[in-house]
Amino acid sequence: MSSYLSLIVALGYLVISGGAQDATSTYSQPNVPTGVPLPGDYDGPLRPQVHFSPPQGFMNDPNGMFLDAEGTYHLYYQYNPTAVVAGNQHWGHATSEDLYTWTNQPIAIFPGGPTEGIFSGSAVIDSNNTSGFFPNQTNGVVAIYTVNTPERQVQDIAYSYDNGFSFIKYEGNPVIPSNSTQFRDPKVIWHAPTERWVMVIAFPVDFEIGIYTSPNLIDWTPTSNFSHYGVTGLQYECPNMVEMRVQDSDETYWVMLISINPGAPLGGSITEYFIGNFNGTHFEALDSTTRFTDFAKDNYAGQFFYYTPEVEARQDQISINWASNWQYTNVVPTASEGYRSSMSVARGHYLKELPRAGLSLISYPWNVSAAIESELAYNSSLGNGSVFVDYSAVRSRALYFEANITGLTDSSSLDGSLNFTFLSSATGEQVSGGTFLSSGDVWLDRGKTDGFPNNPYFSDKFSATGLYDGEGSWTLSGIMDRSIIEMFLNGGEISASSVFFPTEPLDTMILRVAGLNESATASVGVWALKAAWADQGDVNGTVVGNVTEGANHTMAAVRLF
Repeated sequence: MSSYLSLIVALGYLVISGGAQDATSTYSQPNVPTGVPLPGDYDGPLRPQVHFSPPQGFMNDPNGMFLDAEGTYHLYYQYNPTAVVAGNQHWGHATSEDLYTWTNQPIAIFPGGPTEGIFSGSAVIDSNNTSGFFPNQTNGVVAIYTVNTPERQVQDIAYSYDNGFSFIKYEGNPVIPSNSTQFRDPKVIWHAPTERWVMVIAFPVDFEIGIYTSPNLIDWTPTSNFSHYGVTGLQYECPNMVEMRVQDSDETYWVMLISINPGAPLGGSITEYFIGNFNGTHFEALDSTTRFTDFAKDNYAGQFFYYTPEVEARQDQISINWASNWQYTNVVPTASEGYRSSMSVARGHYLKELPRAGLSLISYPWNVSAAIESELAYNSSLGNGSVFVDYSAVRSRALYFEANITGLTDSSSLDGSLNFTFLSSATGEQVSGGTFLSSGDVWLDRGKTDGFPNNPYFSDKFSATGLYDGEGSWTLSGIMDRSIIEMFLNGGEISASSVFFPTEPLDTMILRVAGLNESATASVGVWALKAAWADQGDVNGTVVGNVTEGANHTMAAVRLF
């Protein structure tokens, strides 16, 4: 949760929620319903179809993400339901079976009064009833979050008997009191070797990540601080700490992720990470190298899903990130469609040893096949050439593309380039990107779209450099979704997320391969993605979602895919 909100609260410009913190405190506001989801129009030309966005209002950090025992993913998020700018913080809620088709749920956690905000946090499944809240069930959910008031930030908890669809605030809140206005964003995991809950939490202006432990989610003990590593910017925020496998190895390491805002090298907000070891109380980085999760400007405050230990042992870690930047998020033109901000697609992660970069975080689109509707183009032996795709008839106007160059026998065969362009047949506006094999450079350019002109912070060109690993191939893939693009080099060794705002829809793709030597060939494919939101809309395009009344959760009649 950004200092932007903390600052405007302190200055008295923001009316958000606070007050008594008991089991029944909910601050009632006009036009903010309880027990029913807010409706949203998802048919606007800028509205993404496979990236989550709120039904209306303003969204920022993902919060409280977990996978329940029925296989449903829960995404909570920082949410202002009453305006399209940051403020009035609630926890919005959505669910998905595949991480591409989302169902809006009622707001999950409300502020307790007119000067209080429910800031970022996390959620866990208390399978062993360590909290004592769940004597008769193994699927009780506990949310841990920051309560912000003009005077202080404290950590509260709330518990849910119905799989996270409604919450009861703990009567003994706060579980971690504080007199500081800079103490926020708790992320909690279960650490099996010590049989303790572990929290990482930001002391933003001190450039410290605090590590706390607890036997029961109620009584917390500070154990150590991870401090002054990497790019500090002006503050640390939204930490995560997660254990990850190393590719082709039985080894695992822990990854500490820290969000920085403001003060990112490209301006505004960014996320950095450190790889190391964790003994239950202390995190120790393997080195002091600063590594970033993304090379563009719209990937921030990501959070990893909480799984039970049984699930965590058999799959890669999955994250979702906020796809925006605090430098311009409050003024982007999607307000004309009634909302601001979207999330990244879900990304899978593991660690891999890369040439010269060493052990690095791999970030790839998770289970993208679940979002594919049809094949638009495929050529398994393109060589040097181009593929043109008119996707104006694709209802979602969202695509997945992949180009794989093989036959790279050694570094001397690294000739050529692979480029893509998405353009509007009506206006000529375009988004382009690509990679040069000889240098390893990958680039992205959003500067030729005209819907968000004259903003000095909306940088248009981004680039990064990878190195050939000797495995004989070079791959570029991506997801284009109306007003956001994500691209991945070599299966996620390097990735980028970027929003853009054309005045007319982009409807044509050109993918070019040029300059390959005789030993190399290229296979390229382009697939249409499902219109996940359109399939939920009524005749007017309005999406409502599922209705919760009290503790009884009723699934909507419309189920997708």
